[in-house]
Amino acid sequence: MTTTAELAAFVTETEYDDLSEEVVDETKKRVLDSVGIALGAVDAEPIEAVRATVEETSGESGGCRLWATDGRAAPPGAAMYNTALTRYLDFMDSFLAPGETPHPSDNIGAAIACAEYADASGRDLLTGIAIAYEVQGELAWNAPVRDRGWDHVTHTVVSAATAASKLLGLSYEETRNAVGVAGTAHNALRVTRTEGINEWKGLASANAARNAVYSAMLAKNGVEGPVNLFEGKKGWKQIVSGGFEVDLDPGCERLFDVMTKRYVAETYAQSAVEGIVDLAAREGIDPREVEAIRLQTFAGAKLIIGGGEGSRYVVETKAQADHSLPYMLSVALIDRELTNDAYDPERIRLEDVQRLLQTVEVEENPTLTERFEAGEMPAIVDIELADGTTHRVEKSGFKGHPSDPMSWDDIEGKFRTMAAPVYDAPRQDEIVEAVRSLDERDASDLTALLD
Repeated sequence: MTTTAELAAFVTETEYDDLSEEVVDETKKRVLDSVGIALGAVDAEPIEAVRATVEETSGESGGCRLWATDGRAAPPGAAMYNTALTRYLDFMDSFLAPGETPHPSDNIGAAIACAEYADASGRDLLTGIAIAYEVQGELAWNAPVRDRGWDHVTHTVVSAATAASKLLGLSYEETRNAVGVAGTAHNALRVTRTEGINEWKGLASANAARNAVYSAMLAKNGVEGPVNLFEGKKGWKQIVSGGFEVDLDPGCERLFDVMTKRYVAETYAQSAVEGIVDLAAREGIDPREVEAIRLQTFAGAKLIIGGGEGSRYVVETKAQADHSLPYMLSVALIDRELTNDAYDPERIRLEDVQRLLQTVEVEENPTLTERFEAGEMPAIVDIELADGTTHRVEKSGFKGHPSDPMSWDDIEGKFRTMAAPVYDAPRQDEIVEAVRSLDERDASDLTALLD
């Protein structure tokens, strides 16, 4: 039986030397990818609202950087702000578990804040991040909570608490307390991502990261929590997840199950978007001649972004647009790309995409659901033109799927694209080098570059 004690033992016993060279390399990629997508979100209105709140509630105490600003905050506030950056654009990484789709990069802002606060080494930081990815991956695969009405950041508050506990140097008992507080007090409802979508969808994981770090700091200072979080009467298993078992690997190889996004779009849209972009370019499709776009997809995509949890045809904001398959497919076909520009309010309101998205039909194909659960991300897209011609594309995955992972060059290219509006080329070079050699540096060598 999986217990809170088992989780605490895994956290306190796992060390850098348990990680293979390949896992360390993959963890570094996660860091660079997350920092890049964070920089792409700088100055977004909801991010500025988070920053104002963090500065108002914690001032400049604690000395942890609010990335790409001159601000400082205590670790919980820094975790909140920096995680909001990494999550807001919906360009983050994901686990593709059959019943859950969490975003393990949601742990990185919390881990870096704690590493900076504790003056940790780069090896310590990599270890804390790898532990969080392992914990979140195991929970996603074995303890999905979506169908029980809970949001996936219910996993994040637990996984981020494990990273925070490791990096703050908590003992076994303190770690049990931290995880107990985090997992008892901070479970999030699925209503965040159903029916009408609003900006909290992009900020919920930042709140989870903040709560995780705060829980770890409470435990560090002697606060006791429910040490039977998972297994106790009216505990997590009975109320939140149902029964489950995890198999936590000190090598933290769940990292290899992470996908990296190629397009600024919800996770389950990646294959379909890649397919429609390729098809539009290959066939020279004129969007004005399109009569219908028909997508066959798997159950999770239909549920989350295809209309299963509320209409996805009323699209007026970014939060609605990046969780609407009709919008994402339409704008990708028109623009033959899907970047941040697709979510500008003026772009969303244009008649071309608003007309086209009403022609999109999204249907679950049970065979594709079986293929997804076997590890693919399949999609079949048909585009019907006014003259009756139909063009089809079929996808089993996309560039960035675990079966076709991004290389260092891919990750670095994505980072530079996102970082360019914030940092010049020499600063970008420094950040890339700091991440690639993080195992030979202190964590502060990286955070000093994020001012």
